[in-house]
Amino acid sequence: MSAPRPPEIPPVLAGLFDDAAVFPPGSLPLDEAVPAHVAHTRGAHAGLVGAFVLAAKDVERLGELTEDLAEGSFDLSVTVPLPDVSDAVAAAHRIPAVRLVGLEVSVPDTVTADAVVPALAEAVDDATDATVYVEVPRDARREPLLAALAGTPYLAKFRTGGVRADLYPDERELAAAVLAATRSGVAFKATAGLHHALRNTDPETGCEQHGFLNLLVATDAALHGAEEATLVELLADRDGERIAERVRALSPRVRDMFRSFGTCSVAEPAIESAGWGLLPATTITDLTEVSA
Repeated sequence: MSAPRPPEIPPVLAGLFDDAAVFPPGSLPLDEAVPAHVAHTRGAHAGLVGAFVLAAKDVERLGELTEDLAEGSFDLSVTVPLPDVSDAVAAAHRIPAVRLVGLEVSVPDTVTADAVVPALAEAVDDATDATVYVEVPRDARREPLLAALAGTPYLAKFRTGGVRADLYPDERELAAAVLAATRSGVAFKATAGLHHALRNTDPETGCEQHGFLNLLVATDAALHGAEEATLVELLADRDGERIAERVRALSPRVRDMFRSFGTCSVAEPAIESAGWGLLPATTITDLTEVSA
C-alpha cells in the first residue's frame, strides 16, 4: 500500500511562511528553532514553509546544529547589514547542510539610495544563487531606492511591524510602498508584525497589525492597476469571509510580486489560513502535532 499523499497546498500560499522563529516576539532559542524547522519541512504542511531566517552573527552556530542533516538540505536566509554581505555568504557556504537561498540586507542610515546597488554588486559574487532582498527604509529613500532596484537582480523587503508601535506602518504607508514596488516592477518580501491572517488590533499592545492575507489581496489589486485608496481599503479590511473569498480567487501570479513573509510561528498563520478554508483541515492536525 502506498503512503497517503500530503494535503495539497494552494500555489498562492506555497512557501509563503519564512521561519523567523528566533526573532522577537517568538525569540525561540536557536537550538530549539533548528529542529523545529526541520520538523516543519518534513510535515504534511511542508509546502507552506520557506527558508529559515537567521542573523548573520549567528550563522556559524548552525554548523553543529545541522551536522546530522544531508548536504544542502537546510534552506537559509540571512539578515545582514551593508557592507557585511560577503562575510555572511562565506559563513553560510562553510556549513555543508546549509543551502543559502536568501540574503536580507538592511541599509544603514548613512547609506544613500543611489549607493545601495553598487555596494551590492561589489559584495555579492555572481556565483551566489541566493535571492537578495534590500530592506527599504521608511523614509525619503524609499521611492528612489525602489527605482534603483528596478531592472536589477535585487528585490525589496518591507518591514510591517516589530516590537514597538512605531515600527508598524499604517495602511496608507504600506499601500504606498506596495504600489511603488509594483509600479517599479520590484518584487518584495515582508517582515515582522504579520502575526495573523487578517488585519487586527493586538489586545496586549493595542497595535494595529496587518494581515498577511490582506497583503496578498492588496498586492494583487496593485498588479491589476488599482489606485492607492483601494489598497488602503483592502489592507484595513477585517471581514475574514470577504478576504478569504478574494484569496481563493487569486492567481499564483501574485506570488511573483509578494514572495514571502517572515513569521516567528509557522503554525499560527497556517492554522488561521486553514480556519478560513484556505488549507485542508488535516493541516491543522499536522501542525498541532509538530508544534506540540
